[in-house]
Amino acid sequence: MSAATTLSIAGSDPSGGAGIQADLKAFSARGVYGMAAVTALTAQNTTGVSGVHVVPPEFVAAQIRAVLDDIRVDSIKIGMIANAGIAGAVAGALERFSGPVVLDPVMVAKGGHPLLPADAVAALRERLLPRAHVLTPNLPEAAALLEDDTADNRAGMEAQAQALLALGPKAVLLKGGHLESRQSPDLLVTEHATIWIDGQRVETRNTHGTGCTLSSALAAELAKGQPIANAVRTVKQWLTGAIAAADGLDIGHGHGPTHHFHALWPEAGDTKRAQRN
Repeated sequence: MSAATTLSIAGSDPSGGAGIQADLKAFSARGVYGMAAVTALTAQNTTGVSGVHVVPPEFVAAQIRAVLDDIRVDSIKIGMIANAGIAGAVAGALERFSGPVVLDPVMVAKGGHPLLPADAVAALRERLLPRAHVLTPNLPEAAALLEDDTADNRAGMEAQAQALLALGPKAVLLKGGHLESRQSPDLLVTEHATIWIDGQRVETRNTHGTGCTLSSALAAELAKGQPIANAVRTVKQWLTGAIAAADGLDIGHGHGPTHHFHALWPEAGDTKRAQRN
């Protein structure tokens, strides 16, 4: 039986916590074969982004075509787009792809550095949202896409999720981690259903790459044929575990990464003790 496959179209994070590095880890952790087409190189670490080098749009498209020409792709995750030209190039390259696409509208890095120019938001909204099987914004990203204020309660989340659904994606997973709440509520909206999926809020600052990780894990579950609601619940539970185990990694001096392989590796502390012995 052949392995399920997923292609990430996203930027690179040399520190390994976000972008294509996080995507490939999430694909592996969820049991699918991962591939990546790079849209931008970033100079970043757990404390912030210090530079971005954008890949020419035609070369982004060439990477995607090279994969599609040779390998069966069961799902695609789209992350950092970088500019309007790349949004158009990705949309054009995906005209021949009919499988599920998970679109994570990466706009601002964890440290606050903008990753998507204002003139590219319209291109993302017009060219890629209608192609998405699932759109996975957080609350500030949803507000930016809708040119609205950031939702601060569940009623506002429902209104904005429905407004995003009207822009063309088949489903919207609106992440509520920015709400001031004891829980971490996410909202899945489709044409036929509105489903709240609550999760435990983990107190940690090590949440670098959580958006990338969730969207790529979701793409992996869709590649395996999971129905959307089941896939979201599976990924929500897995990501909560990855965040809960993040402190054990002890990576960097800022917002450290989640622990993608928390279910597969020994505890980080045990590993360190074994290394010392």
